[in-house]
Amino acid sequence: MANAERLQKILAQAGIASRRKAEEYIAQGRVMVDGLRVERMGALVDPARQAITFDGRPVCRPSQTITLLLNKPAGYLTTMADPQGRPIVTDLLDPTAPRLFPVGRLDLETEGALLLTNDGNLSQYILHPSKQINRTYRAKVRGYPSPEALQSLRDGIILEGRYTWPAQISILTRTPSATTLEIIIHEGRKRQVRKMFAAINHPVLRLKRTAYGGLQLGRLGLGKYRYLSGDDIRLIFN
Repeated sequence: MANAERLQKILAQAGIASRRKAEEYIAQGRVMVDGLRVERMGALVDPARQAITFDGRPVCRPSQTITLLLNKPAGYLTTMADPQGRPIVTDLLDPTAPRLFPVGRLDLETEGALLLTNDGNLSQYILHPSKQINRTYRAKVRGYPSPEALQSLRDGIILEGRYTWPAQISILTRTPSATTLEIIIHEGRKRQVRKMFAAINHPVLRLKRTAYGGLQLGRLGLGKYRYLSGDDIRLIFN
């Protein structure tokens, strides 16, 4: 098949999920080709000649790539579904919106900037560690971190057996009981900012992502979103 491609790539380009998540769906037997369940990784499929379904629904590549910026509220999961019935970020989108998937994740209680797209290539590019795209956060932490503690985060600390990359940290405000800081990192480890401040004994009380690269959340309302132009997307890489 001259036009055959890996199945997980086709699913990603169709906006089903990232390639990694698509591999999980394939392993779970949720993807079928020509009526047969596919469970083998790396299967080659020609989408122009073969019928692909996900959970029984036909898979079609998007005729138009769409990316939006959402101001995620706390209490929403950045998954496509939740067996416990908890709110997910796509619940915030217009029901007529095309099928989009989150680019990376924010944990349940973290607010702020979240990209959603049906462009699998863009998602992979943003998430690839080699691209070192900065993520900016505003963190309110308990107490008053010492200069030495903050410097350790700037230099990098050991989390789960390996060093974090150096972080940019600046203090925004302080009260007797809490400190609000801006932190910029380009890693995407699970709950990384929370774990970094827990490691210096100043747990995060509130966390919000405010920017991807040069793309700022700005005054976008909580739970609101806006579609991104080509110029907006280029700001991510600045």
